[in-house]
Amino acid sequence: MTENTRVSTDALAAAIPAHQVTSLILFDRDLKILYMNPAAEMLLSVSARMARGLSLSQVIRCSRDVFDQHLGMVVESNQPITERGISLSLPDGHSITVDCTLAPVEFEDPETCVLAEIRRVDRQLRVTREEQLITQNLATRDLVRGMAHEIKNPLGGMRGAAQLLAMELGEDSELGDYTRIIVEEVDRLKSLVDQMLGSRQLPVMGAVNIHHILERVYTIVSSDPEHSIAFERDYDPSIPDLQADEGQLVQAILNIVQNAVQATGSKGTVLLQTRVLRQFTLAGVRHRLVLQINIVDDGPGIPQELQERVFYPMVSGKSEGTGLGLSLAQSMINRHGGLIEFTSTPGKTVFTIYLPLEQCNE
Repeated sequence: MTENTRVSTDALAAAIPAHQVTSLILFDRDLKILYMNPAAEMLLSVSARMARGLSLSQVIRCSRDVFDQHLGMVVESNQPITERGISLSLPDGHSITVDCTLAPVEFEDPETCVLAEIRRVDRQLRVTREEQLITQNLATRDLVRGMAHEIKNPLGGMRGAAQLLAMELGEDSELGDYTRIIVEEVDRLKSLVDQMLGSRQLPVMGAVNIHHILERVYTIVSSDPEHSIAFERDYDPSIPDLQADEGQLVQAILNIVQNAVQATGSKGTVLLQTRVLRQFTLAGVRHRLVLQINIVDDGPGIPQELQERVFYPMVSGKSEGTGLGLSLAQSMINRHGGLIEFTSTPGKTVFTIYLPLEQCNE
């Protein structure tokens, strides 16, 4: 190998980290930052010059302190470690989820350094979660329709038989109360089944202003004398009209807001917020503009054991609830090509509605 070739190869090797899309951070034996490539600077929102000589905990906060623990383990054991699904809090207040591999690196200096390879996985996790929600909603809808058909048929026979029996007994019969109870209970069960099915009518699309809809929901909920909830509104006034069925959209958002109000108790706060996302993917389709509606409450949060099933019908954290509100809301938003997602921790629950915007404006 000639001297020029060796120099060229060394320069190429030195340039590779700077062009990596994966974030790379090099630590010395004292776990202080020696180097960050441009991808790491972008990910952590800090320059390599500012971060040099700092510990990682001075740059980011990790929910489980796994970085500090594992960095020390790599130095002691001289073995690589991979950790997945780590939640990091950035200096700007945002949280991200990453996979991280920590590996020992030996240079001419006898002391071992540690190289951290960090890959952001928020988008992959969101796509997976979105696919699960859509599949879950479709499967639930098919199951409920099949059950509803099997339930409504005998209910119709029972109602007809009770009416015939009432006619045979006559109006003056003391048994008339029993036949009336049968008819009323059959009607109640039929109504419950119809609620589970939701509206089978396709959305009647028209141009609607999302802030008019949110204000209408706010008026409905805030007029209830039983609640003294503080509402906050944070709207993006630049959001254009979207194509939607106004009635279905009002009902879907109302179901979520009512849940938020009930969760916060008598002195909670509910935030209604709108934003626009650009180049956002929904159900495998990339949209130029997507409307994001956040409904945030400061209640106790959704119990962990319910979070995977919260959009199933008949699942509720309230003893008096029917468990239909979120299931129906998800179905109505799905009909508009959108999706509802949520995150919940004690003190902060966020339900986010995504709806494509561009069809009104193209």
